Amino acid sequence: MNAERDDETCEDAAAQEALYAHLDRLEIAWRHHAHASVHTVEESRALRGDLPGLHVKNMFLKEKKGGLWLVTCREDRRIRIRDLERAIGARNTSFGKPDLLHDALGVRPGAVTPFAALNDTTGRVSVVLDAALLGADLVNAHPLHNAATTALAPADLVRFLHSTGHPPRVEDFDVLEARARDSEAVR
Repeated sequence: MNAERDDETCEDAAAQEALYAHLDRLEIAWRHHAHASVHTVEESRALRGDLPGLHVKNMFLKEKKGGLWLVTCREDRRIRIRDLERAIGARNTSFGKPDLLHDALGVRPGAVTPFAALNDTTGRVSVVLDAALLGADLVNAHPLHNAATTALAPADLVRFLHSTGHPPRVEDFDVLEARARDSEAVR
């Protein structure tokens, strides 16, 4: 098991360095914050302290017919997957399995991030961003592993995604969240 973790640590470091080199080539300013490995939004909140900027959560979705989606939104969003499907034109989605996640985006569960678009060189995955991200001063996401956070300007995140061949689809998650609240109120 220790050898496996050592391999993952080396893989994580190499992936992070490739990401940072890509950002540097694009002349995108970024800031690295190392921390213990986190797997959930709750763990991240407890660990990060007063790290400035908007923090995200990410979903890797697979359509029954094979379409793949990487969705990034504010970490506090409460939405229904079916509402999200309708908004983005997806059908019959579920969370993608770990093997598919690693094959398509080169990351493990707990490390899903919009930066993983860098690893999708064949364009299999469609990227969706919460419109609220674009109004933040900084956006914080994992740098292809979950033992650090990388902060950058929202416009630079969009520019990064374009550079990987993944122009993001921007959706109004306020509307999706309102639908979820309305649905809960009816119950």
